[in-house]
Amino acid sequence: MIRINLLPHREEKRKARRQQFWLFAAVAALSGVAVWFVGHTIIAGYVDGQEAKNVFLKESIVELDKEIAEIKGLREQAEALLSRKQVIESLQTNRTETVQIFNELASQMPEGVYLKGLKQSGSRINLTGYAQSNARVSNLMRNLEASPNLERADLVEVKAATLNNRRVSEFSLNFTIERPKTEEPVGKLKGKTPVIVGGKP
Repeated sequence: MIRINLLPHREEKRKARRQQFWLFAAVAALSGVAVWFVGHTIIAGYVDGQEAKNVFLKESIVELDKEIAEIKGLREQAEALLSRKQVIESLQTNRTETVQIFNELASQMPEGVYLKGLKQSGSRINLTGYAQSNARVSNLMRNLEASPNLERADLVEVKAATLNNRRVSEFSLNFTIERPKTEEPVGKLKGKTPVIVGGKP
C-alpha cells in the first residue's frame, strides 16, 4: 500500500527544530539551576566556616585582652611593691641619720653660734643662723669639714644683722652628709691587711 505524506516537508523540519530548541533550552536551564545550587552550597559552606573562624578569633581576642589586663595589673602591683620595698629599705638605712646629724651639729657647734633653721634635701643640708662674728662662722665651717660624718661645707652668704639690739652676723651655709658605703663582702677582704682606726694595726 502506498503511503502519501500530505504535510509539507519544510513544516516537519521546522517543527522538529523547534522541539530540539526547547529541549536544549530546558536542558540548559536545568544545568544552570544545578550549577547555581552547587555553587551556592559551596560558597555558603565557605561563608559559614569563615564566620565560625571569625567568632573563634573574636573570643580568643577577648580572652587575650583579659589576660593582658591581668598581666598589666600584676606588673603595676609588682612595681608598687618594689617601690614600697625600696622606701622601707631607705628608711631602715637612714632612720638614725637625723639623730646622728643633730648629735654631730651639737658637738661641732662653737660658742657664739645660734641656729635658726635647718633644711635637708637628700644628702644636702642648708643651715641658717646667727654668729657673734664672722670668725665664729669660719670656725663652724672648719668643724664641719673635720667631722667624719659631714663634708663639703660651703658658705652661701653672711651679712650683718641686729638681734636683741646686738650686732651679729647672719649666715647661710650648705654641707653634705657623708653616708657610709656598702661594706665589701667577706670574700673580697681576704688577702688585705686589716687596719684598726685609732689604734695600732
